[in-house]
Amino acid sequence: MTKTNNLKILSFITIFSFLLIGCNGKLPGGDARKNSPDPAERVKKNLEEGRGMKLMDLGKKKGGAFEFASSNELWRASLDVIDFMPLSSVNYSGGIIITDWYSNEKDQNESIKISIRFLTNEIRSDALNIKVFTRRCETSLLNCKFIDSNNVLVAELKKEILKKAAIYKKQNLEKPRNNAFKSKPKKK
Repeated sequence: MTKTNNLKILSFITIFSFLLIGCNGKLPGGDARKNSPDPAERVKKNLEEGRGMKLMDLGKKKGGAFEFASSNELWRASLDVIDFMPLSSVNYSGGIIITDWYSNEKDQNESIKISIRFLTNEIRSDALNIKVFTRRCETSLLNCKFIDSNNVLVAELKKEILKKAAIYKKQNLEKPRNNAFKSKPKKK
């Protein structure tokens, strides 16, 4: 080999070593003093700590309880109350629903946009922050004026959403629970 090839290889090894060592000054991987040399024991430990999976466990339920939008009464009620409006942005994990501009057939020069922010999942009057924006235009989206919050409409929306959410909650409490996901006792 030539001197330049040796220099390239040495440079590559040096750079690669620095990348492996990283910021903490340790090489990647485990400490041999803390980890068993037996691969079966390491696999068992990783599975116990939740760092791996077995192919045989793919169909089994693992992890904690998850809440979905269909189980949140406030969320469902809000979507049902404003279902006539086109939605612009919906984010369950962020707790916000934003509609697109909507106008009825009577007055095409006036349209509204609704923003519903969820402050809590509990069904109570301060759980929702609702804003209604009104856009009034003189002629087809030219010279528009924007007005923040129509208090009468905000109060009506809040009342309807809370009423519908209370009905959903009552229905959920009366409905028998499905025990399909409960763990079954192991057979001996």
